[in-house]
Amino acid sequence: MDLLQPENDHLSSPAALISDRVLINGVITPLTLTADGELQWTESGRRKSTTEKEILSFVVEGNKVRVKTLVERRGGSICCGGSGGDYARKDFVFEPLYDESRKLWCDKLRQHLLSLGRPKRLLVFVNPFGGKKTARKIFVEEVKPLFDDADVQLEIQETKYQLHAKEMVRSMDLSIYDGIVCVSGDGVLVEVVNGLLERPDWRTALKLPIGMVPAGSGNGMIKSLLDPVGLSCCATSATVSIIRGHRRSLDVATISQGTTKFFSVLMLAWGLVADIDIESEKFRWMGSARFDVYGLQRIICLRQYNGRILFVPAPGFESYGQPASYKVDKESSVSDTTLGYRGPDTNLEDMEWREIKGPFVSVWLHNVPWGAENTLAAPNAKFSDGFLDLIVMKDCPKLALLSLMTKLSDGTHVQSPYESYLKVKAFVLEPGARIDEADKEGIIDSDGEVLARGRRSYKCDEMALMSYGKLQITVDQGLATLFSPE
Repeated sequence: MDLLQPENDHLSSPAALISDRVLINGVITPLTLTADGELQWTESGRRKSTTEKEILSFVVEGNKVRVKTLVERRGGSICCGGSGGDYARKDFVFEPLYDESRKLWCDKLRQHLLSLGRPKRLLVFVNPFGGKKTARKIFVEEVKPLFDDADVQLEIQETKYQLHAKEMVRSMDLSIYDGIVCVSGDGVLVEVVNGLLERPDWRTALKLPIGMVPAGSGNGMIKSLLDPVGLSCCATSATVSIIRGHRRSLDVATISQGTTKFFSVLMLAWGLVADIDIESEKFRWMGSARFDVYGLQRIICLRQYNGRILFVPAPGFESYGQPASYKVDKESSVSDTTLGYRGPDTNLEDMEWREIKGPFVSVWLHNVPWGAENTLAAPNAKFSDGFLDLIVMKDCPKLALLSLMTKLSDGTHVQSPYESYLKVKAFVLEPGARIDEADKEGIIDSDGEVLARGRRSYKCDEMALMSYGKLQITVDQGLATLFSPE
């Protein structure tokens, strides 16, 4: 077998894993696999290459080796949940000249792909009820074929009711999986995180990375992951990010009311934003457009709420609000491995608290930049900085508010003099009634779900996890793990 030595071939490098002459399109040409996972060759007098991140897997077809690749392409942006996106399938086929050479190529390619630590078995939740109810179609047509090409084994579970995913991950054996994937909006992600945190082995469980594929109304988390690296928010880009196996940490906020707790990874809203988010659910068939349509209605009939917020500002934001003191509820507890995660062990009473009193149009806390695929709510939010971004609006003329709505897509709304935008380490919400109708209260929304319903609010007769009263929010830095494009 005529193996090329690195020093004898201009395409090779000292770090080449293998270099040999092969047939490419019927022409004998040198081919090299570098230590960086790049395949290099010459075709029609032009040097070509396939990078490590483009390679999904390979398969032997008779005497030939087919390397399955996904090539990055640039073009128009595709909205969340749509087809197409930033990648196109384009395989590379070569034929080693000898059986021994083919076996060696396969061994080197297999060893290198295994060394990348990519996921090989995933638990996939598909939510057929979210958004425009397209998750099943998106999974079958766009997601599963890519996982198949990457030789990733899948265990697929369609969610059948609310909290189904949470119930499953809370009790099942997770040791056989390399990650969990949510083909949905943000709701199933929130269920999965809460389920993991309620496990006795939550510390180990939270190391399991979670991946998002956009198939719902909001898609704020996956938009926040893909947008900073210039990728469109679509199923293909999201799936490729999972296949490549890169990970990043994510802050988790613990929302407490007495002994009741909810773990949030996206946002908490009260006032205008919460009213739009929850009351617009009657227009779910419209997809993400429901927020714009109902938002206009809510601005025309603008509400304000009495109440008070307290917060511990991040460094550099100490000028916001007025000095205040805060006494922690005695019922709040800290970590207990027998009961699952109980929130960060933080001495809140020793912190420097500030307060802002109402009335308020809106109070909005964000953990990541994007609240939905077209809403850059908190442009300075970071995934694991240990802080929540707080956006407060006390009052705003309706025309100015309509103008601000148009700026949500690029995040410039936070520059408005009608909004206060800061970072906080801890937060307390004391919600009150509407100023125009004292017998009507509001809705507290966390991660797209109702956390509390006040008197005579939308669907106030339905049960909620918490009562419409004081809530305490603390942040645990980098507690959860996500699949990430980089």
